[in-house]
Amino acid sequence: MENVRTSSTHAGWLMVSIVLVALNLRPSMAAVGPLLPAIRGEVPLSFSAASLLTMLPVMAMGLAMFLGMRIALRIGEHRTIVLSLLIVGIATASRLYLDSAAGLIASAVVAGLGIALIQAVMPALIKSRFADHVSLLMGLYVTSIMGGAAIAASFSPLVLVQTGSWRVSLAIWASLSLVALGCWYAQRASVIPLPEAASRHHEAFASNARAWLLAIFFGLGTASYTCVLAWLAPYYVEKGWSEQHAGLLLGFLTAMEVLSGLVTPAIANRSRDKRLVLSVLLALIISGFCGLILSPERFSLLWPCLLGLGIGGLFPMSLIVSLDHVDNPRRAGGLTAFVQGIGYLIAGLSPLVAGMIRDRLGSFEWAWWSLMAVMVLMMGMVLRLNPKHYAQHIR
Repeated sequence: MENVRTSSTHAGWLMVSIVLVALNLRPSMAAVGPLLPAIRGEVPLSFSAASLLTMLPVMAMGLAMFLGMRIALRIGEHRTIVLSLLIVGIATASRLYLDSAAGLIASAVVAGLGIALIQAVMPALIKSRFADHVSLLMGLYVTSIMGGAAIAASFSPLVLVQTGSWRVSLAIWASLSLVALGCWYAQRASVIPLPEAASRHHEAFASNARAWLLAIFFGLGTASYTCVLAWLAPYYVEKGWSEQHAGLLLGFLTAMEVLSGLVTPAIANRSRDKRLVLSVLLALIISGFCGLILSPERFSLLWPCLLGLGIGGLFPMSLIVSLDHVDNPRRAGGLTAFVQGIGYLIAGLSPLVAGMIRDRLGSFEWAWWSLMAVMVLMMGMVLRLNPKHYAQHIR
C-alpha cells in the first residue's frame, strides 16, 4: 500500500513538473508581439524583419526536433530536459542586454533550439509514464504550453508600463526557467528511461506517407497559431488600440486556447475516432478568421474567442492523433518528433509570409484570408484520419 502511495506521489509531482516545464515553451515568442511597437521604437525593424523573431525560433524548433530523441538516447530524457531549460533560460535572460535586431533574433533562435529538445522528448515520456491517460496528460501538457503564452502576452505590456523597458519585459520570463529547473531536477529519480525501441523506426518515418500527412496537418494547423501569436496584437494596434489592450486581447485568445486544450482532449478521449472533434475545431478557426476580417472591432472578443477555442484544441489533438498511430512509447516519440520537426518548419514560414503581405499590401487581412483557405484544405485531410486504418499506415 505504501508503494502505491509513493508511486502516486511521484506521478503527481511529475505532472506538476511537466506543467512547469511546459510553461517555458512559449514566453520567449509570445512576449514579442505586444511589445513590438516599443521594440521598433528603438530597434529598426520592418514587419518582415520583425516576423523573424517568431519565424526563426519556430524553424529552429523544427530542425532541432530531429536531434531531440537522439540526444535523449545518449544522455537520457531527464538530462535532456535539464539542458533544454538551461538553454531557454539563458537565451531569455540575455535579452536584458541586447540592443540590436541581430541579437534579438539570435536569442530567439537559441531559445527555439532549447524548446525543441523538450518538445521532442516530452510526448514519449508522457506516453510511457501515463499510458492509460495519454489524451488527458497531453492535453494538460499542451495547455500549459499555451498557458505560458497567455501569461507572457498579458503581463509583458504591464511590465513595460511599470519598468519602461521592453528588455526587462522580455527577459523577466527567464525566472520561469529557474522554477521549472528546480522542480524538474528534484524529479530525477522518478523519470525512468523510456522502454527501448530500435532507433531505425523514427528514421524510417521520412519514407512513410502517413507520417508526412500527419506532419503537414500539424504544420498547417500550427501555422495559424504562430501567425496569430506574431501578428494579432500588431493588427489591433494598427486599428488604434494601445499596446496594453492589444496584449490583453492576445492574452484572452491564449486563455481560450488553454480552456480548449484542457476540455477538448477530455472529450475526444471517449472515442478513438477523432475526426468529428477535429472538424469542429477547424470550423471554429475559420469562423474566427472570417470575423477578424469582416468585423474586427464590433465583436472584438468573439473572434479571438473562436480562434482560441479552435487553435487551442487543434494543437494537442494533432499530436494525440499521431501518438494513437503507434503503441511503443519511444517509437511514438520518434513519430511525434518527425511530425513536429516537419510541422514547425512549415509553421515557421507563416509569420514571415504574413509580414511580407503586410509590407506589400498594407494590411494583415489577406493573411487571414490565406489561413482560412488552409483550414478548408485541412478539413479534407481530416477525412483520411480513420483509426481503423492506423495499423496499416504505420507498421
